[in-house]
Amino acid sequence: MSDEPNKTSKPPPTFAGEIGAKAARKIKARKSTQGVWLGLGMMGLVGWSVVVPTLLGAALGIWLDKHHPGKHAWTLALLVAGLAVGCLNAWFWVAKEEKAMRDEPEDGDE
Repeated sequence: MSDEPNKTSKPPPTFAGEIGAKAARKIKARKSTQGVWLGLGMMGLVGWSVVVPTLLGAALGIWLDKHHPGKHAWTLALLVAGLAVGCLNAWFWVAKEEKAMRDEPEDGDE
């Protein structure tokens, strides 16, 4: 065992360091509260990104059925197509947001 001090140990916390740590905790707590509202907002955006193409597909299908009647119903086909487009849109959007959150630096990484 050597008498030299451990080079990896941190110096004792100073008053300014303690104040800085408390401020950082408060800021992190505020961000987590904003995260809840952000999450709820994201759920609404994801819902609308599915609903809008679905309703547009159904509306176009109804219009086609009225103006160009045929053997097959356009409404059901375009409703399903709109739903598929909306789900893909939501999936890509959520994947992009999740990647952005993963790439965001943590508090200790700066």
